[in-house]
This record gives sequence, structure tokens and C-alpha cells, in this order.
Amino acid sequence: MSDIVRQDTLVSLLGGKRGAIDATAPLVVFVLTWLLTGNSIAWAASASLLSAGVIAVVRLKQRRKPRAVVLGLLSVAVAALIVLYTGRAQDILLPRIVSNAASALVWAGFIVFRRPLLGLIVGGLLGQRTQWRLDPALLRAYSLASWVWVAMYALRVAILTPFWNSDSDDFAVIGGGLAQVVLSWPLLVLCLIASGWVIKAALPDGHPGLRHPVAPAGSPAPEQSVS
Repeated sequence: MSDIVRQDTLVSLLGGKRGAIDATAPLVVFVLTWLLTGNSIAWAASASLLSAGVIAVVRLKQRRKPRAVVLGLLSVAVAALIVLYTGRAQDILLPRIVSNAASALVWAGFIVFRRPLLGLIVGGLLGQRTQWRLDPALLRAYSLASWVWVAMYALRVAILTPFWNSDSDDFAVIGGGLAQVVLSWPLLVLCLIASGWVIKAALPDGHPGLRHPVAPAGSPAPEQSVS
């Protein structure tokens, strides 16, 4: 698959392994602390927030993007405040359910408006801006592959919601925590593999590949990004 963008590059753009670990670690800390302290929500929320703060400091020292670091810390803070307010440990899953539902809707919306996000991401990696949109085959391939991402976000919502709705604290917190770990990095890798396969399968025989969009004669110039 020489013309398919390297998965490591795309993973890095989406946060990579570090991003998956950073997003999952505070939840794991919450679950472990909740168990070790006799189901204390206060201790679990505090430990989760502290771990997120440590991760944020480390990432900033590593010169990671400040906006991504702040958003990660903010998401953990919101989750901690929710569980402290409601007194329900399983509500630690609520922000993840909401964010994945929103992501599914956003990705689907961009497909409907013929600007699939996967194409925008890969086009940006390849320095093509929106030139790929002039190629009907590439536009179709990116649209089909973007539905894989919609399915990933929807699957997370479908699996995590029953844990969140459960009346059993142990089942909700422990099971939901384990499910979140499986649904983070492992599922992302599967999504990358599946979306790459869809793109390759959707392109017609003889197409030069992602790096060489084929624009029909007389097509307008590609959209320019605003500097």
C-alpha cells in the first residue's frame, strides 16, 4: 500500500499512542482508587484529576501542543466534577459517551456535506489542501472510509452506555473502565486498518493513489486555506 498514507503518521496526527494513554490513564486511576478506598468517589475523583495534572505537566515539558494538553486536562476535570456532583461513580463515563456521540455526528455531517474529515486530515498531511475533492474517486473513497470512523465512535457509545445506565456500581465502574481501555488504542488501530482497506478497495483500478488526485478537465482550482 505504497500510496496509502502511513498509519503511524495518521495516528500521530490524531494523538497517537501517547494521546490514547493520556486519555485512558486518569480513568484507570479513578477505577483503581475507587476500589482501594472502599468506593470513595471523592478520593477517586481527586486521584484522577491529580494524574491528569501530572500528565499535562509532563506533556507541556515535552513541548506538546498546549491546546491539546489543556483540553485533555479540562475533560478530566469535567468528569470529576460530574461524579462529585451526582454522587454516581459510573458518571465518570458520561463525558466519554457524550464526546463520542458528538464525534460521530460531526464526522457524519462532514460526509453528508461532501467534505469527509478523513480526506481533510490526509490531504493536510500530504500538503494537498482540498485538491483531492476535485477527484470523484478520491472523494468517494474518503467518504466511505470516514463512515468507519463514524462506526467507531458509535460503537463506543453503544458499549459504554449500558455500563453507565447500570444500577450495579461494580459492574458500571470496573466493567466500564475495562471497556474504555479496550475501546481506546486497540479500537483506534482497527479503525485505521479498516479505513485504509476501504480507501484502497474503493479506488478504481488504475488510479494513481492518494498522492496523485485525478481532477477532471475544466475543474476549478482547489480551495485555498486561510492563513
